[in-house]
Amino acid sequence: MATKVHAAHILVKTEAEALGILYDIKHGKDFGQAAKEKSLCPSAKNGGDLGTFSRGQMVKEFEIAAFALKPGELSKPVKTQFGWHVIKCVDTK
Repeated sequence: MATKVHAAHILVKTEAEALGILYDIKHGKDFGQAAKEKSLCPSAKNGGDLGTFSRGQMVKEFEIAAFALKPGELSKPVKTQFGWHVIKCVDTK
């Protein structure tokens, strides 16, 4: 089991927006470009990159989704108190 995850994400206000972004990425749009264009998080300027984090550093729903992914995988939209996230696992350690 991964002890640390390097992840990127795209944060939007609605599930519908998150689903649309996920569709675009799965059909060829670059994740980093989508993050720069759509994400409400300050990480958008870095293509959504959040760097590497351990358990306990992110809100529970986000953490559960991020740690369940394998490198290169995308999450389904994940709801937190901040909005809806599409998470991409970059790497696990």
